[in-house]
Amino acid sequence: MVLRILELIAFAGFAVSAAYTLFAIVCVARSSQLSGRRSDRKEVTAPPAGCELGAASCPAVTIAKPLCGDEPELYENLRSFCEQDYPEYQVVFGVRDASDPAAVVARRVIEELPGRDLQLVVEARLHGTNHKVSNLAAMQPSMKHAIIAVSDSDMRVGRDYLRAVVAPFAEDSVGAVTCLYRGVPAQANLASVLGAMAINEIFLPSVLVARTLQPLRYCFGATMALRRSALEAIGGFHALASQLADDYMIGKLVSDRGEKVALASYLVDNRVDEASMRELFLHELRWARTIRSMRPASYAGTVLTMTLAWSLAFALATRFSIAGLAAVGAAAVLALALQLTARLVLGDGVPWSPWLIPLRAILSALIYGTAHFGRHVRWKTNNLTVSPGGGLSMAAAPGRSGASPGE
Repeated sequence: MVLRILELIAFAGFAVSAAYTLFAIVCVARSSQLSGRRSDRKEVTAPPAGCELGAASCPAVTIAKPLCGDEPELYENLRSFCEQDYPEYQVVFGVRDASDPAAVVARRVIEELPGRDLQLVVEARLHGTNHKVSNLAAMQPSMKHAIIAVSDSDMRVGRDYLRAVVAPFAEDSVGAVTCLYRGVPAQANLASVLGAMAINEIFLPSVLVARTLQPLRYCFGATMALRRSALEAIGGFHALASQLADDYMIGKLVSDRGEKVALASYLVDNRVDEASMRELFLHELRWARTIRSMRPASYAGTVLTMTLAWSLAFALATRFSIAGLAAVGAAAVLALALQLTARLVLGDGVPWSPWLIPLRAILSALIYGTAHFGRHVRWKTNNLTVSPGGGLSMAAAPGRSGASPGE
């Protein structure tokens, strides 16, 4: 009797997760945001009609780049934001320490582009436990323009990025704009490829599924663009300086004010560089604990998206019967179809590695389980504790599991 109940539970889990994966494939294949402009596109289209200096359709923009430490391809990433096909924009880089390697890279970009409005802000004072947002709070007085766009340091864009991001602000009800992103390995090691797979085959499809079912109420670190008026209304960056999920909270607070969070028709490149499997595990564990702290019910439900794990559970419960093995085969086909769809839609640079699908599934299941045991995260060298709702505080003792927020 017990075995029969386990069979039914495993089969139900497999059926639900298989239906989810099939729906996710459809969402990826049909998404206009993914089939539109990408950062790897070489062509630059003509500016939209009326996009002239000072025109309402192209308001001046400040791009904020909070930085901490060097990383592979940082120069290329930063420079891509400084060479926009856009009438008027400013780029503000921010660090806490003038000797930070990231400051050296930022100064190089500034020196090589003397005709651009580029600035480096250095301020050691902390405004909260989230060092990235503390950095943004220090940079805020230097931000000139009515539209402010924040983007993480491991992102890269094309020259038409700003025009795509600003376009939704033509609608007065839009208070914030964000972008989807695709994972592109910065190097061909196993950890970076698996990290990119997580973005392209787990995170991105889940966002598209959720957006199909409900309005978007949060932003992503690839781009958090908002009106200065909306930023000031939510208390500025200072109000988020002790929140772990600043991108989520910005979107939520803007939505709570009755303004829309729009998704731009632009796909940003996330240059994934994981030095080791340990670093990848800790990085993704930080993501998992962030989501769990902000949306516990939603995070708990992600177990129903793990098709391969449920198929194996069903096969085990049926003692590897024909039906159980068929479920494993079906799960493998669905996972392969999802990776292939992502590869076709997202374009060159996205990993095609079907042999890594089982390893990716095992790693995801392990992270899911581990995320439930502990609330420690590590921000660079600082051990922090995340509370329900995403608040950050200094950990009482060094956390043995956690991760840098990756900024």
